[in-house]
Amino acid sequence: MKIAHLALAAVLTASPFTATVAQTVYPTKPVKIIVPFSAGGIVDSVARLVGDRLSTMNGQPFIIENKTGAGGAIGTDFVAKAPPDGYTLLAVSPSHAVGPSLQKNIAWNPVRDFKAVAGFGFVPNVIVVNPSVPVTNMSQLIALAKKSNPTLTYASAGLGTSNHLSGELLAQEAHIQLTHIPYKGQSDALSDLLGGRVAMMPLTAALAMSHVKTGKLRALAVTSAKRASALPELPTVAEAAQLPNYEVSAWFGLVAPAKTPPMVLQKLAADIEKVLAQPEVKAKFDTLGMELSPQAPTQFDTFIAKEQDKWSKVIKQAGIEPN
Repeated sequence: MKIAHLALAAVLTASPFTATVAQTVYPTKPVKIIVPFSAGGIVDSVARLVGDRLSTMNGQPFIIENKTGAGGAIGTDFVAKAPPDGYTLLAVSPSHAVGPSLQKNIAWNPVRDFKAVAGFGFVPNVIVVNPSVPVTNMSQLIALAKKSNPTLTYASAGLGTSNHLSGELLAQEAHIQLTHIPYKGQSDALSDLLGGRVAMMPLTAALAMSHVKTGKLRALAVTSAKRASALPELPTVAEAAQLPNYEVSAWFGLVAPAKTPPMVLQKLAADIEKVLAQPEVKAKFDTLGMELSPQAPTQFDTFIAKEQDKWSKVIKQAGIEPN
């Protein structure tokens, strides 16, 4: 009888602990990672690489779902309204911080409506020109822009992309006029750049490298704060043009709806830290031109808030009206 009482007491004592453990098990079903852009792009590629590793690690599928439209706003709105339970996540890039400054009808706010899961790293752009443009460095490009009539053109993958922001910030910091030519994607923009129909482009490093090596494009500088490990010979725009405030990169990470439990965010952040430490993951990111720079949830939240503030000011100064 005494043994039975002891056994019952043990069960009763263990029950609250067991219930707590049951509540903290995550994930117990498939997780969706919403990519607000089309399949095959760099945001999609990054999300799939991380998602595959998280699936293996957790024994539950992390499913990539592309919800495109409105420069990423449609997919982002979907996640903002999703249940905050950790089973709907959003793959983010600079458009996440810039979107509300460029579009009138956006109801979500990147700081108010989301909590960071983790930052992965960044891909610098490379300022490249068509070989017909008579410049070999940033100083010459700026000098040419100051005297060009009509103004020099630069291509981008669309309004609010890191290509566009790289060119806009260059114009403001160097006090030059540049004409922005937006396209529907980097491939269309690159085609016209190679054909000489636009003069220059801040092009994603991975795309730029192959064309620079074949001589089809000329590289002048990288847009990031430090030199790119894949292109160590190229100076940064900040050092080459003596523009200390110049820094633009395409950054990537995951966020969740704002009220997602901290336990879930911490679990995902710890898993992603392990994923990014895997040598084979780093090797694959290298092929995308990505510089790994992991950020914990609080760091990534702070970073996104700073990006929103920075680019809202740049866009306002440029006189760009929200569509």
